[in-house]
Amino acid sequence: MKRTLIALVSLAVAVSAFAAWHVGRHIVIGGTGGWDYTTIDAAARRAYVSHGDRVEVVDVDAGKVVGLIPDTLGVHGIAIDHESGRGFISSGRINMMTIFNLKTNARITDVKTTGDNPDAIMFEPSTKHVFTFNGRGKNATVFNTRGKVIATIDLGGKPEFGVSDGHGHVFVNIEDTSELAMIDANKNVVSARWKLAPCESPSGLAIDRKHHRLFTVCENEIMAVVDATNGHVVTTVPTGKGTDAAVFDDARQLAFASNGQSATLTVIHETSPDKYEVVDNVATQRSARTMALDAKTHHIYLPAAKFGEAPAPTEKNPRPRPPVVPGSFELLEVVP
Repeated sequence: MKRTLIALVSLAVAVSAFAAWHVGRHIVIGGTGGWDYTTIDAAARRAYVSHGDRVEVVDVDAGKVVGLIPDTLGVHGIAIDHESGRGFISSGRINMMTIFNLKTNARITDVKTTGDNPDAIMFEPSTKHVFTFNGRGKNATVFNTRGKVIATIDLGGKPEFGVSDGHGHVFVNIEDTSELAMIDANKNVVSARWKLAPCESPSGLAIDRKHHRLFTVCENEIMAVVDATNGHVVTTVPTGKGTDAAVFDDARQLAFASNGQSATLTVIHETSPDKYEVVDNVATQRSARTMALDAKTHHIYLPAAKFGEAPAPTEKNPRPRPPVVPGSFELLEVVP
């Protein structure tokens, strides 16, 4: 009887993992301006959404904005550390990291990064340090949770997203060299650099810590699966146009790639550490290029908005961006 019950439960989990994914809810945020990363605090049921010059705090269960962290010009990413009760924000246009209180959203302090244009940001749990990956600086600034600079790491190229294995290794995509750098978080040095061919211009990155696999999404519409122990590209999987972010759901052994130009979310099943198959391409919305996973519900949240007509090109701005339609910014919640 017990074996039968276990088998039935396993089957139910497998079926739910491959059920038809779809956009189940639109959480309206509104306002104007661009965005980049979203971070989900699954325990507190909060989404921290970058939005131009501020971070919107969203109650994901209630589906509404419940807070605001202002004055984060050119905000890119948000990282959290429950032990210290602090959150960390990277503001690219002012070369700043903001530290805030997770319970109250109150600003604690602002500290300068040691490189220009801090983009992605992450908390590394084994060292309890915060890393900002500085795009134009081509380096990473390492802080403690109080904001003291611990080190600056030369990355030899423009960094994009970074992840940690939880055991002192940090991995970060280097966009302009199409490489993956591995950082020794205890020594704060680059300990390995791996070419990602055939991947071009990698951006988003996710990790399967149990099986030592990295998932890097690339400009040429593929996800490269990389062995985190030696940098070997195990395989590639097709994604879509405008792929910018990747996440991995440990419980369901699913990797996701968000494709902003194709307006799709690619769902990829890890059948084994060396075998992967696309099980769905979910219709989302054009511009839904970044995302975050809610580890409690296993839902995916993607910020998106509608755009108006681009202004006429000028000598100073030959490729002007179309403006966001006021009030159209929202979070798409994709559910199985």
